Amino acid sequence: MNMDHLKRPAVFAGLVIVVGVASAASPHFVKGPTAALDSGNAVVSWKEAGLGTNVLIEYDASAHADVIYQCVTNSNRCPAATNKQKLDENVHAYGAFSSGKNGQITASLTITPPNSTLSCPPGQKRELVSVSYTGIRLDDLTTPLGASAVPSSLSQSGFECP
Repeated sequence: MNMDHLKRPAVFAGLVIVVGVASAASPHFVKGPTAALDSGNAVVSWKEAGLGTNVLIEYDASAHADVIYQCVTNSNRCPAATNKQKLDENVHAYGAFSSGKNGQITASLTITPPNSTLSCPPGQKRELVSVSYTGIRLDDLTTPLGASAVPSSLSQSGFECP
């Protein structure tokens, strides 16, 4: 006896339940994402709602970073030899936050410049000369939802030794 017709209602009922749960939440950004500079770091902030109660949400804040590091003397002067390093990399900051009882998350992630491998000689120290972040965005990896930050580009620069 063919029992396939008995299995179909159970499979269909399972699909209805899954679709019902998935559509119960309506994730959306209420505020942001916004981006701001803080001591060479890009801080991405946001408020997301419609997540459901006590849901753990994973986020990825990302950008492309162009940076310059240089060596300076301990008295902050340019040395006779110019030791510099330029880096051009994609950078990320990951975090997971719980939506709590109200189904919302208000948070921020800090994207840091790429690490320098520049080694300065004795009597000198490494400093960050400039950093430029482009394509700054935030992605909710759980729902998934993503958006470009405002502004989507940030930069800061200081004195660069010749």
